[in-house]
Amino acid sequence: MNLNFSIFIILIYLLSTLLGFASYLKNNTSLQKVSKIFLGLGFFLHTAELSWRYLLHFPQSLNIVPFYFSLLAWIIIFLLLLIFLRLKINFLLFLASPLALLFYMSHLLLSFKLKGVLPAKGVALWFGLHIVSLFLSFAFLALAFGSGLIYLYLEKKIKTKSKLPSFSKDLPSLTTFDRLNHLAVVCGFPLFSLGVFTGFIWAIFSWKSFFTWDPKEIVALFIWILYAYLFHQRLALGWKGKKPAKMAIFLFILSLISLMGINLLMPTHHSFRP
Repeated sequence: MNLNFSIFIILIYLLSTLLGFASYLKNNTSLQKVSKIFLGLGFFLHTAELSWRYLLHFPQSLNIVPFYFSLLAWIIIFLLLLIFLRLKINFLLFLASPLALLFYMSHLLLSFKLKGVLPAKGVALWFGLHIVSLFLSFAFLALAFGSGLIYLYLEKKIKTKSKLPSFSKDLPSLTTFDRLNHLAVVCGFPLFSLGVFTGFIWAIFSWKSFFTWDPKEIVALFIWILYAYLFHQRLALGWKGKKPAKMAIFLFILSLISLMGINLLMPTHHSFRP
């Protein structure tokens, strides 16, 4: 599978995203159905590409940086599809398309820019625990981010008694978005903790120290502390509404900066550059 196939997948995800936005703006269920079809087609082709390009070249493919961004896009869609099949909330698919587009495009751009590979030592353990658990937690955080944004938007409209746009009437209730935020935090934090813990173990094997004051490690620890606070407040004190929504949005943005900014722009053990 070549570059043209990857570009074709991007176009499919882009069409799904645009049709999804249009379906909500115009309150058109037909466009929504077509958007779902394109998302399903993109996910199918994406799965085929991952299987062909990476799984057939295992384990060498695990050392290639862009692979992980393609995998992250796939995990986000897979997770949101699973939750959609359980809860039947169309918003989940509306959220999946732009996130998949963002990270799949990142995978393609990094394929041109990055020629280096990740360390091969202990790659199976690192991939199986550190990367997958962090990516799953990031997918849950993306869900908390999206549901938090919509929650704040609807809550403000209702509180100020402003007229709701037509597409807002097709969105789930505030309670539903708060439940999604709760689900994302409860599932995402243990996975993030596992990812951080296995990262420290990996650091011991790679750099003879579990903490080296690397910028990535400092930011990851800061994110974990905030995530732990949100997890505690949600479960122990029953936090609901605006506070957890705002904190989830901040955590997702901070995680995105850590993933894209620090790994690409700063000197770090975790740099994507060779």
